[in-house]
Order: sequence, then C-alpha cells, then structure tokens
Amino acid sequence: PAEPSAVPTAAPADADTSEGSPEFASLPAPYNTADYARGRRTFKLCQSCHTTAEGAGALVGPNLYGLFGREAGTSEGFQYSDALKEADFIWTPDKVDHWLENPQTFLKGNRMTFAGVRRPDDRTAVIAYLMTQTGYTGE
Repeated sequence: PAEPSAVPTAAPADADTSEGSPEFASLPAPYNTADYARGRRTFKLCQSCHTTAEGAGALVGPNLYGLFGREAGTSEGFQYSDALKEADFIWTPDKVDHWLENPQTFLKGNRMTFAGVRRPDDRTAVIAYLMTQTGYTGE
C-alpha cells in the first residue's frame, strides 16, 4: 500500500471570528461559526482525489456528494477497501472529523494515503465547507 502523504498544512491561520461565515449560518454548532475561506482552502488538499458535485464521478477517492448520512463504503462508482466495505457506521460530522484527523488510525486497513488534517479549526472549517458542497440536510 502507498505510504501516507506528508502532514498537510492548509493555510496560515487567520484571525478567528466568533460570528463565522454567512455561508455556514444555517449549519449546526460548531460548524456555523467556521471560516468559509479556511474550509475552501483546506479542501484544496482533498480536491485532487475527491469531487463534491452531485453526479460527478469518483477520482482516486469517492465523490463526496451525499456524504453526511451515508453508510461508510457505499458511494456508487468507487471500489472501496475491504475495511470500508465492512465498516458499520454512518458518516456524521463527528465521524468525518475523526477520519480527517488521521484516516489510518480511524479505520485500519483503508486505502486512503492522506496523512490527515491535524488542526481542529481546519477540520471544523473543511467539514462545514463539505456540508455546503455535498447536499447536507442535517438529517
């Protein structure tokens, strides 16, 4: 299996704003106070492998549209590792947060070679960004 890529740095830290971004206002806490620009920048680490548009195909990784509320390992058009096919959980913002922190320790045996997003504020922002890009309905 491929070695995990280097630990990425999303972007220089911006001043934290307690109001958050208007794009995230309708999201549940803590995502409603996240920084949209930070989330978009952090997602650039993901976009070479993942798409977010409804109906878009898989790349190296699965399309993330409809991620939240979906059973792990079930996105159509992608060949998952046995670890993800056999995983028994639904993707929630909390699960995505733990996955993004370190995919290899979250679920041993998965094929994702990404080392993870170490900064909690980057993870919160990218999860909020994903919610706005992947059809999140809050259910």
